[in-house]
Amino acid sequence: MVETELKKSLKILQENKVLIYPTDTVWGIGCDATSENAVEKVFKIKHRAESKSLIILVDSIEMLQKYIPPVPKEIILLLSKTIHPTTIIYNNPTGLAKNVVAIDDTVAIRIVQNDFCKQLIKAFGKPIVSTSANISGHPTPKSFEEIEQAILDSADYIVDLHREVVSEKSSTILKVDENGEIVVLRP
Repeated sequence: MVETELKKSLKILQENKVLIYPTDTVWGIGCDATSENAVEKVFKIKHRAESKSLIILVDSIEMLQKYIPPVPKEIILLLSKTIHPTTIIYNNPTGLAKNVVAIDDTVAIRIVQNDFCKQLIKAFGKPIVSTSANISGHPTPKSFEEIEQAILDSADYIVDLHREVVSEKSSTILKVDENGEIVVLRP
C-alpha cells in the first residue's frame, strides 16, 4: 500500500500537480517547491495571497544545504538532535520557486520526520511544499475528516494513508536572524 501511494504521489509531483498528504504534523497540501506554476496552484486552492510564504519540507540536512547555503553549524547541530518537528526560517534561499520565498527573502523549511514524506521527498529528489490542508483563515484540520470538501475537490491526488490519525501537534518555529542567532517564534 505504501509503495503504491509513493508511486502515485511521485507521479503527481513530477507532473507539477498538487496533492493532499499526511505529514509529521497535520495534513498538508503539497507540490514541487521548485515549480512556480505548481506553487501558484497551492495559493489558489488555499485562497491565500502569494505574499504569505509556505513551509517547505526536505528529507535531510544534505538536501537542506542545497537550498540554504550555508546552514549555520548551530542549526545543523540542533536539527541532528531534535525529535520534535522543527521548522526554521532561513535567509537568502536558493533554487526554490520565487513564490515560496517571502518578500523579505526568507523561507520556512522543515526536515520531515514522517516516513512516507521522507521516502517521497527522497524519491522526488527535491523539496515539496507543505501548507495545512485548509482555506486560508479557516481552522487547521487535525485529521483527514476535518479537511473541507472544497480543498479535497481541488487536489489532483489525495494520499490514501493515515486517514484515521488525529494530530494535535504543530511544529516548533525558529528563525535565524541577520546575526545568525536562533530566535524562537513558536515553541
